Amino acid sequence: METPLVVGVDGSDAGLTATDWAADQAVRLGVPLRIVHASRWERYEGSVPAWSLNRPSGQVRAENIAATAAERALRHAPGLKVTTDVLVEDAASALLREARSADAVVVGSRGRGELADLLLGSVGLIVAARSHGPVIVVRGHQHARYARHQSVLLGIGEHDVAVRFAFREAVLRQAELDAVHAWRRPAAHEPAGHPLLTGSVAHHEEQRATAFLGKAVEAAARAYPEVRLRRTTVEGPAHKTLVARSTAADLLVVGARRREGHFGMEPGRGAHRALHHAACPVAVVPQDHRAPTGGER
Repeated sequence: METPLVVGVDGSDAGLTATDWAADQAVRLGVPLRIVHASRWERYEGSVPAWSLNRPSGQVRAENIAATAAERALRHAPGLKVTTDVLVEDAASALLREARSADAVVVGSRGRGELADLLLGSVGLIVAARSHGPVIVVRGHQHARYARHQSVLLGIGEHDVAVRFAFREAVLRQAELDAVHAWRRPAAHEPAGHPLLTGSVAHHEEQRATAFLGKAVEAAARAYPEVRLRRTTVEGPAHKTLVARSTAADLLVVGARRREGHFGMEPGRGAHRALHHAACPVAVVPQDHRAPTGGER
């Protein structure tokens, strides 16, 4: 059974934009697209007998939202295998469950309702923080959404959980991979490294960052030798670095690590800021996700 790419839709323009992006991504992956709309309409209208000819307006609206998204996906990518499902539950719970059996879950950058004015809708934020599979938030400029930069940006923090996912995306898009690690010099009250350290503290920290970045991408670079890889270390806050560099990327990939004693993942400040401000779609890859190796493509 093929593993689908799942996109969550809610009838908003952002959901339809996410559908377009997901259709393109499903074509790249060669997998079906599963369109999911989740709504708690029964809470407000109640259910009716199966033999009744008068279906609740909430149910009709939910089915129309899913059908409209499916039609759009097929217009955008003729020949793509598309299925739809309308789920009677809250959207975040539905998408979190879908993520367990999907290549990734795709959502729009904003939703409908009272929280639609937030930089990232509440559903997208919850799913990105708690999912056991990759979550892609479709946001940013149109030229980035249509992969015109031919560049994938990979933000590497303390962990390298998202590296193989980013390499795979670079292969799918025939794009350059820009792997970035931000570093900072110690504050005045912090220890300045090894007691035998000679030379400037900044130079030492930059060398450490360069070595860390090289080790983080080493195995994946061997598994994906065809990827054009650029390694960059930058002094400064990671969140500012990633947002600034996202203007020249088609996709930003970041990792999320599991928090001790907490439910869900922790994308980190850089990833969290990118989800709100990046100029391109953002993929959040959780710590326990197992991306394909070079021989599993």
